[in-house]
Amino acid sequence: MRTRQKIILFAITPLFVAMCMIAFALRYQAIALAAQQRAAVEQAYRASKEAELKHYVTLGIQAIAHLYQSGANDQATQDKAKAILAHMDYGNDSYFFIYDFHGTNLMHPRLPNFVGNNYWDLRDAQGNATIQRLIERARAGGGYVHYSWQKPSLNKDVQKLGYVVALERWGWMVGSGIYLDDVDAALNKIDEQSSRNIRDTMYMLAAIAAIGVLAIAATGYLLNINESRAADAKLKMLAQRVVSTQEEERARLSRDLHDGISQELVFVKLQVESGIATLHASHANATQLLERAASQLNHVLGEVRRISHDLRPALLDDLGLSAALAHLAHEFDADSGIATRFAAQGNVDQLPPLANTNLYRIAQEAITNIKRHAKATSVDITLSDKGKDVELAIADDGCGFQIDEIQQHPNRGIGLRNMHERADTIGGTLNVITAPGAGTRIIVTLLKT
Repeated sequence: MRTRQKIILFAITPLFVAMCMIAFALRYQAIALAAQQRAAVEQAYRASKEAELKHYVTLGIQAIAHLYQSGANDQATQDKAKAILAHMDYGNDSYFFIYDFHGTNLMHPRLPNFVGNNYWDLRDAQGNATIQRLIERARAGGGYVHYSWQKPSLNKDVQKLGYVVALERWGWMVGSGIYLDDVDAALNKIDEQSSRNIRDTMYMLAAIAAIGVLAIAATGYLLNINESRAADAKLKMLAQRVVSTQEEERARLSRDLHDGISQELVFVKLQVESGIATLHASHANATQLLERAASQLNHVLGEVRRISHDLRPALLDDLGLSAALAHLAHEFDADSGIATRFAAQGNVDQLPPLANTNLYRIAQEAITNIKRHAKATSVDITLSDKGKDVELAIADDGCGFQIDEIQQHPNRGIGLRNMHERADTIGGTLNVITAPGAGTRIIVTLLKT
């Protein structure tokens, strides 16, 4: 990861953490607020229902008060009271009911088959004795009772709020109830709306965070792009200057070796050979020593020439890149015993001196690596004119390697990095195609100028 990318990441990370903490706090507060809102609405709904229900029961008792307060206990009076309450209807599912204190139903306008049956032991799905609880509340002075009961319009059990009173002289428990499923539906609707609002808020916060991250990334990119370009240009110019300086120094050393030390060694060699010819007849021992010295001079002269050629091959400056690569292939073939072939295709000798030097050094580095690591039996070096591009390819039939392992190894991969840097210095690209057991192919592509 590049430095500017790390800087942008370090700028984005605190923002991301802050947005996550804000999101957590907002969600917590929203959930708490929704719970408070639900509790307030539920309390208001239930208070309204309780007041409404108590009002209905009060009206019902007032409607039969003249009969109850008359002091009559006969069946006819009680039947009149039952008839009045049976006809007091304030909704499809709202009605009055009457039970005696033993649990027998005396009047039920919605379930006439209940009349005359005893439901003292009737229990709801939770095991609560419904009728017993209603009678107990009525005889305790009257009040509210929550229980589960079948709603006629739905034909299923729902929660119901009942209000009951006792008519002690007649032995009646009179009451009415309001079903609470509409309250539950309203509360569920509030819960759904709250959940939707919380979800929308989280989405909005995520969108804001994404916009912030993109804004920081874009700003960082815009702020760094000019500096990055300038730095890359300066580094490239510096790399070119370093390479040029190195090659100039190598060329100077090569000339000094060739024109200075090499010439002196040749002169000494000629003198020694002349001395050998003069002393050959009468001084055999001296001749042997001089011949050994001449042989050593020949070896030193060869080494000087080799060093001079490695520092800066004269063919590269005199005859161009093709001749220098052909000579490099010939020498490598002779020195390593690996069959090495060179081929040039098209007009490839019109490149700038810096490009010639770097392509030559890449080929030199490549065959050095082949000799050390590839275990190859043949090498092909090709320099091709591709129209707008010039391509240098070095291929071997060696053992190949895993590129990732070489690049990540701390003590290996320097040669590949050097080749990549040289290719980048002259504006070219270098690709390595290899796999274990499949040989290696290095391709350098350079745009003509």
